[in-house]
Amino acid sequence: MRKTVILGLTAMALLVIISWMNAPKKPHPIAFSIPKGWPQPAYDFKSNPLTEEGFALGKKLFYDVRLSKDNSISCGTCHQQFAAFTTFDHPLSHGINNQQTTRNAPALQNLAWQTNFMADGGITHLDLQPLAPITAENEMAETLENVIAKIKSDKAYQTMFLSAYGDANINTQRVGKALSQFMLLMISSNSKYDKVMQGRDSFNLPEKLGYGIFQQKCASCHPAPLFTDNQYRNAGLSQDDVLKDLGRMRITNQPADSLKFKVPSLRNIALTAPYGHDGRFFALSNVFDHYRKQMVLGPTTDPQFNNRLPLSNFEIGQLKAFLNTLTDSVFIRDPRFSEPGAAAGPGNHGH
Repeated sequence: MRKTVILGLTAMALLVIISWMNAPKKPHPIAFSIPKGWPQPAYDFKSNPLTEEGFALGKKLFYDVRLSKDNSISCGTCHQQFAAFTTFDHPLSHGINNQQTTRNAPALQNLAWQTNFMADGGITHLDLQPLAPITAENEMAETLENVIAKIKSDKAYQTMFLSAYGDANINTQRVGKALSQFMLLMISSNSKYDKVMQGRDSFNLPEKLGYGIFQQKCASCHPAPLFTDNQYRNAGLSQDDVLKDLGRMRITNQPADSLKFKVPSLRNIALTAPYGHDGRFFALSNVFDHYRKQMVLGPTTDPQFNNRLPLSNFEIGQLKAFLNTLTDSVFIRDPRFSEPGAAAGPGNHGH
């Protein structure tokens, strides 16, 4: 009798051990580090805790061309790391069949501090943002049902979803959350400007003069440390005759929002040409010429531009020197965000 009891207990112990060994392991948490002096992020991490497994899943999804209809385009096609995760050298990003979209791809950085996305603020949560390009006919042109079916058929994805979420359930919400985890860690805070502010470096004379001019003439719309106020403003851009993009008004239907677009961050600005919501400015020189000579002063133009933005050639030179200090070379080379197996640089820009 005693021997039978001992054998029974041993069998139960073995079952417990086997069950424990086969049970999904808890994901490994990642701490979100707020750069010193920065505000609290807007993103609700309680609804989507960062984990190593969630980040790895998001990275795989970000660079997976199967999220597009013809398996030719990934998120990373239009958001290239060496260009601060925007499209190198293209005014408008390209979709499947080499279609052109209607806007310049925005740089992806410091997204945890944003509450609205796209140039018109049409998406109000980061988890939902990827669904727009995935389903847009002139971008990735796929259906969410097909995306989920492709992912479910991949054993590697089944394992990764199990590791990230504790079960192998694959759905649209989890795809969005995993992509968010990857993008939330795209923090650009290691430029020369940041080192100067931390007392670890110093501006040369043109940079110092440019910083002073910037604070006087630019910082009201592009305040540090994010270098955007995340507001929508009409900066005197004329409407494109072909695209006929009305910006924020497209979302609100309010005439007062006509031609207002989201103020872009100036971080990594030296890497993200061409500029403007439709990429109409080839270089920074074109942007400065617009502000001092070419602004269209209409009924919704931001009041601070009533006299345009007077800038001398000397001031422009110093401003360029300062803006170059916002380049974060660590960020654009960080292997955590690099496409596996892809060569970095302008020579590898696909579409």
